[in-house]
Amino acid sequence: MAQLSLLIVLLAALMTPLVMARFNISVVPTAVAEIVVGIVLGKSLLHWVTLTTSLNQLSTLGVIILIFLSGMEIDFDLFKPQKNINGEAPAKWSPLKLAISSYAGILITAALLGWILQLTGLFSDVLLATILFSTIALGVVIAALTEKELLSKALGQTILLTAALGEIIPLLALTAYASLNGGHSNRLWLVLLIFLAAIILLMRFRSIYRFFAKIDKTTTQLDIRLAFFLIFTLVTIAEQVGAENILGAFLAGIVMKLLQPSTATRDKLTSIGYGFFIPIFFITTGAKLNLGNLLADRESLILIPIFFVCFLLAKIVPILIFRQRFTMKNAVASSFLASTTITLVLPTLQVAQNLHVINTQQAGAFTLAAVLTCICSPIIFNRLYQPEKEDLVKTRVTFIGTNILTIPVAQRLSQGWYSIQMLTDQEKNYRTYNSEANVTLLPDLTEKSLLNAQAFDTDILVLGHFDHEVNVRLATAAVQQHVPRIIARFEARDAADNSYDVLAEQGVEIYNSFDINISMLREMIESPSTLKLLTDNDADLYEVTVRNRRFAGRELQSLPFIENITISRIYRNGQFVAPHGDTFIEQDDHLIFTSDKNSVSEIRQLLGVHN
Repeated sequence: MAQLSLLIVLLAALMTPLVMARFNISVVPTAVAEIVVGIVLGKSLLHWVTLTTSLNQLSTLGVIILIFLSGMEIDFDLFKPQKNINGEAPAKWSPLKLAISSYAGILITAALLGWILQLTGLFSDVLLATILFSTIALGVVIAALTEKELLSKALGQTILLTAALGEIIPLLALTAYASLNGGHSNRLWLVLLIFLAAIILLMRFRSIYRFFAKIDKTTTQLDIRLAFFLIFTLVTIAEQVGAENILGAFLAGIVMKLLQPSTATRDKLTSIGYGFFIPIFFITTGAKLNLGNLLADRESLILIPIFFVCFLLAKIVPILIFRQRFTMKNAVASSFLASTTITLVLPTLQVAQNLHVINTQQAGAFTLAAVLTCICSPIIFNRLYQPEKEDLVKTRVTFIGTNILTIPVAQRLSQGWYSIQMLTDQEKNYRTYNSEANVTLLPDLTEKSLLNAQAFDTDILVLGHFDHEVNVRLATAAVQQHVPRIIARFEARDAADNSYDVLAEQGVEIYNSFDINISMLREMIESPSTLKLLTDNDADLYEVTVRNRRFAGRELQSLPFIENITISRIYRNGQFVAPHGDTFIEQDDHLIFTSDKNSVSEIRQLLGVHN
């Protein structure tokens, strides 16, 4: 019977997305559909699934991996002060300020609602109610924002930051709540050991993580082994100090995120989680519910709509705060999307039941109310949201070093898709070139001065200083600051110095004038037409990096604008790929194409948007 129940659950996990795709059911998140399927198969209706020991263990692994992947979704770059596309000071209401203010309001409202429920005698635990009403389903929010291509826009960033706080804060509060109610209040300070362990693991593996890529093989999969080592190390520590295992899993996800795994690694971890463990967790959650008993109980029938309304009302404050920057319609839409909750509600209820502070009827009412938010809120968001007029987001390029090589390049780039900033510590060069480009004079090129000038807050950093030692030092600092692309000039190379090779292994792109001149002369001899295309001021050769997840996994011939462009090469993982109509696009592919200038901005905006 145990194996049969597992087989039924796995079959349900396989068939649920297939049925949703067949009948074009896209308004309901897959997680919610799996809970509904579990309700049908479990105690409520068919009784086909029995909760055996093995199913419960797999379900526990499912929630651990779900929270781990949620930790990997946190984008800490969003928490940094950001400049607008012209390099000016950020708007008065930045996404970070809006998110923090909104979530503070959510916490206050959630606590007020918990207090009202206690006064009315409907639910007595104010702290638990506050934790539940303040949670936000980060995964569902990301899916909705991805569909609308909002992750790179101010509204999307604001909602995403609010949702991230809606997982981090309740998770920390749940840890404290469990310690206090579990009789471990005197050991609460030991929770700090989990954070200490996470920091040690991050520092220990940061230096060797890139080494994994050299020896990683199909039969070893070191990146995946490391991920599960992090998960179970921090989960074990969390359980030993009296904290909840999901806190350890969440911190493991953050550590893995900060190690900067490749897209392939993230895809493999997502495949393992959502391909096997997580569906088992959602289906067994539904199977545990007994709708017959729940709906037969008068108190439960009252609690389900009340809890549902509380989930919505707890997120009403963001309307007033989002309105400071966005339209009223989008502020209301954002509030509804933020009211979506399921990811953290289920493990929170599981913890509460283990502590015997909530009964089965109340837990079922909270679960069904959370399911309703996942069904209703994204639909309302899609209906209400309207695109706002926003400036085109240009790629930020920072040049360090102003000279006869960098100035002409910056002038050419500034005419198109790029926002240019140039920095120098040479007063003579500043006086010479300031009238020709946007040049900023710095007292020196120390890391402190560059941080103050926000030099590393850029998409592409070009190190064009004549002194190669300065470029080595700045490239090393830029790597530590996680600049997405670093291009460094090295005119002379000492055979005994391996710093260039080290930087190249870390992703720094190296060039020198001698090699460029040789390449240009060879092109002039072998392919004069190609050289003319490259050197012509009105050249029609362009490149775009595929950031939009919507196009990953699609064939080139399915692109909506394929009739207007000719793709000559795809640069993927350090190698060129010859494109064909049936070639599949992968995330972070560089498409090199020709097109008329009128179509370039639209193509880059469509493919290059971070989504």
